[in-house]
Amino acid sequence: MSYDFIIVGGGSAGSVLANRLSARSSNKVLLLEAGPDTPHGKVPAEILDSYPGTAYFDPRFHWTELKVRTEVVSHNNPEEAKPPLRKYEQARVLGGGSSINGQLANRGAPTDFSIWEERGAKGWGWNHVLPYFKKVERDMDFDGPFHGKEGRIPVRRIFPDLWTEHAKATGKAFETLGFEYIPDQNGEFKDGYFPLTISNAFERRVSAAIGYLDPGTRLRSNLEISTETVVSELMFEGSKCVGVKARVKGQPQEFRAKEVILSSGAIHSPAHLMRAGIGPVGHLKDLGIEVRAALPGVGQQLMDHPSIAVSAYLKKHGRMNDFTRRHLLVGLRYSSNLDGIPPGDMFAAAVTKSAWHAVGERIASFIIFVNRTCSEKGEVKLVSKDWREEPLVEFNLLSDRRDLDRLMTGFRMMGRLYGTSIMQDVTTDPFPATYSDRVRALGIVNTKNKLITQVAGRLMDGPQALRSYLINNIITEGFTFEQCMTDDEALEAFVRKATIGVWHASCSCRMGADGDPMAVTDNRGRVRGGIRGLRVVDASIFPIVPSANTNFPTLMTAEKIADAILEEQSVGVGRSALA
Repeated sequence: MSYDFIIVGGGSAGSVLANRLSARSSNKVLLLEAGPDTPHGKVPAEILDSYPGTAYFDPRFHWTELKVRTEVVSHNNPEEAKPPLRKYEQARVLGGGSSINGQLANRGAPTDFSIWEERGAKGWGWNHVLPYFKKVERDMDFDGPFHGKEGRIPVRRIFPDLWTEHAKATGKAFETLGFEYIPDQNGEFKDGYFPLTISNAFERRVSAAIGYLDPGTRLRSNLEISTETVVSELMFEGSKCVGVKARVKGQPQEFRAKEVILSSGAIHSPAHLMRAGIGPVGHLKDLGIEVRAALPGVGQQLMDHPSIAVSAYLKKHGRMNDFTRRHLLVGLRYSSNLDGIPPGDMFAAAVTKSAWHAVGERIASFIIFVNRTCSEKGEVKLVSKDWREEPLVEFNLLSDRRDLDRLMTGFRMMGRLYGTSIMQDVTTDPFPATYSDRVRALGIVNTKNKLITQVAGRLMDGPQALRSYLINNIITEGFTFEQCMTDDEALEAFVRKATIGVWHASCSCRMGADGDPMAVTDNRGRVRGGIRGLRVVDASIFPIVPSANTNFPTLMTAEKIADAILEEQSVGVGRSALA
């Protein structure tokens, strides 16, 4: 069976591409997704939920065997000295991360896209990308030059009058640090606190699949969607990609196309390329893979936003209210003022509910992450040429000392807020929080965890001494709040151990200019190295990770490249005229 386009991956980018490319009736489009479908009327309740904590922890929607290292790996150390592998909740469902993520709808700083252009992504400056951010969204609150009103993804904010008491206290606490209230996070990019912008309407998530693969789009005769379909191999004739081999609900099948588009994310897109012989020569030869194109940047310079959390027991009156199931209501953008770092490089989100269960309902957190990270030494490598084996992923999140220093400073800034009378009215017993394997295991939605946390929650609501004992001896892992606030060595050790990414994997197949040896794609996502008929369109092609949650930058990227593809078709020319 032959198509004009095969899209490998039905996440945020794949959903956009399937919609836009099939809007031209002469294009026959096939969208392949490894996970389950989410058609209108049958979207799982966990995905529709405005509170993302249930879908996020549901293994039905994950690549369950995928594990990563987040701590810095020294390649001079013996294997047993390497940091442990951690489970990584990479989405495996139509809509991808947009079906399980926190639903945050921000864009990044204009300076991010200046850097994209400086690094060779011509035509990707702020003035070039803003129209596509606007094209994505249907802003339900604001109009004007920064906002779209007709896009397929609704965005809105929950304003302070409807915040939880914890969120209201947080806003007042931010004001004591000198930060002003900004009603529109996606308006002027400046420091301050604001209602978080979310891809959510009427208390329901709107994923890329819901927004772009709506019933009308699915009725198009030129669009096919095949879920529970795992691509095992890219097929080539010489240097041209001509299709894919896949397993459709376990049954082998081949599909051919004029062009194949990888939209499998920053972990699986480079893995597909490397299995096809496109990547670093030495690595491919070590695995016995014949080199088709020597592209040393494939899988390299993987990025994410390093993050840590400082948490506290949440008093009953500060907990979730009846208006919304949103647990993330208020965010803070601030500047570290480090030399050479653009303003607005740091972000903190106030979390009123840290997990779906009874213990999570009693724990508030500040999540602090480095928005403009300097750590660029992550990598994705194959462990085998067998498509059934997940790649080895090492983020090396704190490979640049500046990221470590900013997290240490951020921890103490947020930690001091817990000492204010404003925050003490709603919280007590602050502690350094770790997203450990134990926390992950307790986060799986099942009856056993529900019962365990109900008992633990009641105990936490008991006497102060009992609560402090539970926090210091069961919840925390080797570090106390006082240590981290007063001892630089203890704080550094905690940050090195506890830092994780925020599921913003990106940059492993970067766009770049002609002559850049690490560029994997050109500015239209076309794979370099003399390869034809193959593109990558997802967060892996970002030159740097933007100062934002990556879902909206990914949607923007797919919208922009979809336009480029349709333009190429319209003028009937190829790489040389449009590069």
